[in-house]
Amino acid sequence: TEDEITLFERDMKEFWTQFKSVHGTEQITQTLALRDSCKGSIEALSEKWSKKLKEGDLMIDKIQEYNNEILQNNKCLSEKEEQLTEIKAKLNQEEEQHKNLIDSIKELKEKLTKKMEIKSSREKAAKEKVERLCKSKVLFEERLGLEIRRIHNEQLQFIFRHIDHKDPDKPYMFTLSINEQGDYEVTSCTPPLDCIAEFQLKVRETNNFSAFVANIRKAFTALSYK
Repeated sequence: TEDEITLFERDMKEFWTQFKSVHGTEQITQTLALRDSCKGSIEALSEKWSKKLKEGDLMIDKIQEYNNEILQNNKCLSEKEEQLTEIKAKLNQEEEQHKNLIDSIKELKEKLTKKMEIKSSREKAAKEKVERLCKSKVLFEERLGLEIRRIHNEQLQFIFRHIDHKDPDKPYMFTLSINEQGDYEVTSCTPPLDCIAEFQLKVRETNNFSAFVANIRKAFTALSYK
């Protein structure tokens, strides 16, 4: 109420009057000056610490930014390491494939060289057989009335005459070659003989070529009487 407010103001005035009388105006002035000085210092410190806090906040933001950048760099580094691991694995795989390819090529070269050596050996043996047959030409011509001709693909053609007493000049012939295995092989026979396969097998087993030619001539002779 208004009476209570008036009473409170009166009490405050009395307290202030008594305070002045006890402590004195000068001491009050010093106290007030000290208060103002403290207040100024507090404000200065507050401003200083406020500035420090702001700097601290900026520093924290900067540190957080650095941390984020480090995390991002670590993530990129991890991805690069994974890519590097994949590249190394692919390189190892390609090196293994390259090694396997080289080994395969080496193996094929060795097989090819061996096949060529075998082929060369067989060709040499076949050539030697043909040469031996050609050397026997005179003997066959004299004793068996046989003419031997060398035709295409290193084949020999054997022509018998004086077999058919009705037509002495009628030719009876067969063609002989040396196959890839180095064996004698009859490629044609005119007129055809049913026993030619048997003779061919026998000459492969015995390697008696003279008997082989003689047997064929006998078979032609027997055929001429049918």
